[in-house]
Amino acid sequence: MLEDPRVQKMAEVLVHYSLGVQPGWQVCISSTPLAAPLITAVYREVLRAGAFPSTHLTLPELADVLLATGSDAQLQYVPPFSRTLWDSFDALLTIRAEANTRATTDLAPARLAQYQRGLRGASKSFVWMQEGRPISSTLFPTAAHAQEAGMSLAAYADFVFRACMLDAPDPAAEWRALHDQQQHLVDWLQGKRTVHVESPAIDLTLSIAGRTFINSDGHNNFPSGEIYTGPVEDSVNGHIHYTYPAIYQGRVVDDVQLWFKDGRVERFTAGAGADFLAAMLDLDAGARRLGEFAIGTNRGVDRFTRNVLFDEKMAGTIHCALGQSYATTGGQNQSALHWDMVADMRAGRITVDGAAFYEGGRFLV
Repeated sequence: MLEDPRVQKMAEVLVHYSLGVQPGWQVCISSTPLAAPLITAVYREVLRAGAFPSTHLTLPELADVLLATGSDAQLQYVPPFSRTLWDSFDALLTIRAEANTRATTDLAPARLAQYQRGLRGASKSFVWMQEGRPISSTLFPTAAHAQEAGMSLAAYADFVFRACMLDAPDPAAEWRALHDQQQHLVDWLQGKRTVHVESPAIDLTLSIAGRTFINSDGHNNFPSGEIYTGPVEDSVNGHIHYTYPAIYQGRVVDDVQLWFKDGRVERFTAGAGADFLAAMLDLDAGARRLGEFAIGTNRGVDRFTRNVLFDEKMAGTIHCALGQSYATTGGQNQSALHWDMVADMRAGRITVDGAAFYEGGRFLV
């Protein structure tokens, strides 16, 4: 993979399309040493753009040590560097590259909940997105991510690069074309009020009155491919059965079913991992409300890989996030939680204000 030309293409798209780096900017590249080929390529490309790159590298196992041995105060501690990062840089790129995607499996849910509060306290990513500041998150293929997806590293790398459209002669042009396609959908949804989602596993209604759908086109997430909004907080009613495992902070919860009444989860069931789901639902006052409703559009994501950066973008799916909403959508829910859960819609339909909008994994407008 060190010689893979798609790594260089990925760096070029991230720097010039996703972040839009300008001369004189201070750019932070945050990752682990496992992403060294992409870090190096991005660093070089930032220099070519006339900007000033800085790297923030951490060892993958340090979070494991903190979670295993840290006190309650240490779990929620916000390092001074975190404040410096958010206050001093003009652009931030996070490259996920894990050595062990299941490191938290044997930890008590309460400790993970405390850690999550600390992470949210240290992050201003939602604020940056609201303000339109250049921030992007991507993934570099590692053996751990490939194993999670049930693929060889070479096959997984092909999957990642294909989902990022890096096999195209001009990947940025492909992302701009997807932007135009999604903007047509976003424009059609403007001013609409009621969404009804139906499938053999879902019967859910929610209000989008006064809310805005966001065209996610490869800027904040790379890859991307979704349109999303924040439903009116007290409007969600009905039932959803998530047909894919729900994964958060390395924990897997199978067979999640949620029942909503007036915006809140009033009842839930799950298979393995139900205790973790219960702990997250009680994380804070906003954790039982939906902060996001979204439809995936990326046809390069053709399978479930147990990584939400890709899975939530998969064409033929929807995802709903418990917890924090994005202010850019008009959403007002506040929470330390933002848990995206993915459901298959290839046998489903979505109507908006009574009009057919989506059926069988395809848009109808």
